[in-house]
Amino acid sequence: MNLLVAFITGLTTGGLGCLAVQSGLLASTLAHQVELDMLEQGQSPSGRFRPHIARPILLFLLAKLLAYTLLGFLLGGLGSYLQIDPLVSAAMYIAIAIFMVGNGLRMLNVHPIFRYFVIEPPSFLTRYIRRKSKNGDALVTPLFMGTLTIFLPCGVTQAMLLVALGTGSALQGASLMSAFILGTSPLFFFVSYFATRLGATLEKNFNRFVAVTMIVLALVSFDSGLNLLGSPFSFTRAFTQLSANLGWVPGASGSGFEVSVNEFGYSPVVLHLPADKPVTIDWVTQDTQSCARSVVIPGLEYHSILPSTGRVSMAIPAQPKGTVLRYTCSMGMYPSELVFDLQ
Repeated sequence: MNLLVAFITGLTTGGLGCLAVQSGLLASTLAHQVELDMLEQGQSPSGRFRPHIARPILLFLLAKLLAYTLLGFLLGGLGSYLQIDPLVSAAMYIAIAIFMVGNGLRMLNVHPIFRYFVIEPPSFLTRYIRRKSKNGDALVTPLFMGTLTIFLPCGVTQAMLLVALGTGSALQGASLMSAFILGTSPLFFFVSYFATRLGATLEKNFNRFVAVTMIVLALVSFDSGLNLLGSPFSFTRAFTQLSANLGWVPGASGSGFEVSVNEFGYSPVVLHLPADKPVTIDWVTQDTQSCARSVVIPGLEYHSILPSTGRVSMAIPAQPKGTVLRYTCSMGMYPSELVFDLQ
């Protein structure tokens, strides 16, 4: 995945997802400082910048950035020796979707049963943090809580961690997670900072907005899981097929059996191949950095990470006429098809 794409993902969906899941950690960090501000200064004048509140937020985000960069480094290094099975990835995406829906419904107070979908720090860690706050340890608490966020990744962050693993490079994994977490930081800072002065009504409306956004992201995660399973039914697959039929994206190759792999997916999205005889297709990349490099074909149990630039040949055994092999990237994006219908 391109680092700019990772940053933008963090700046948009990632920031909201992290905030929804990890807000409790930051709230614990800020609680003591807010109490001190109220005692020392009373209610802060509207529009006045409060450095005492900003400092623990910045320390929290710094620790989070360092922790996830190190985690990305370790996962990228591990990915050079280990590949996650696409079926396991699909199960993870679907499980993440179920959790996000449950968490969103909990925030909307739909039913008491959804209270089980919240993840909170263990009680012994909470007690430790409270003791540090009472002791006035203004540096240790936000740094410790920021580091703790690696144990509470949101759905979007978990997907990004899978991408870091799929890079197969420690440096690329670290760079990817660093860009993503940097993207989440501005929204995380401003919402957290101004949340200390939000009234109850505004805070409630914001929580509703985050809950609805989380449910939408859950649908995206579920859709990715379906694509990784090779399901013919998914939102993105239906849209891709419609785009190909309308000529918005290339629907078939002009000549030769090759697929161009670029930053935005695969071209053509539907490749027609001869039936009833073995064929060979070429995956062609040209300075490609997106997750499209990690090709998954569930029907053939095929999973390969392509070089950023090059040509990789793939032999496919004879397939009966009418066979459709659906494939996607390791994140369940860019759903495409190999259709065996030629003579």
